[in-house]
Amino acid sequence: MESLQNDIKQLIIDTLNLEEISPDDIDSSAPLFGDDGLGLDSIDALELGLAVKKHYRVVLSAENEAMRQHFYSVATLATFIASQHPGHSA
Repeated sequence: MESLQNDIKQLIIDTLNLEEISPDDIDSSAPLFGDDGLGLDSIDALELGLAVKKHYRVVLSAENEAMRQHFYSVATLATFIASQHPGHSA
């Protein structure tokens, strides 16, 4: 799962052009959105959602309240992706 988390961190950095940080700077359990964690906003959420959908080929539904929980942190996002595609858990 750690490998998947690192891949997600790099995807976040690449997708959102966060060149000033490295994957090591992102705490896997910290919130991605809001003031407490990475500080991403709603526009970042849309971009990240599209990147995750394309890169990992997962089905995302904006109307599904669980999506907010899946995108809470790198760790929860990795768990969601692994549940959709068990091959990504390695």
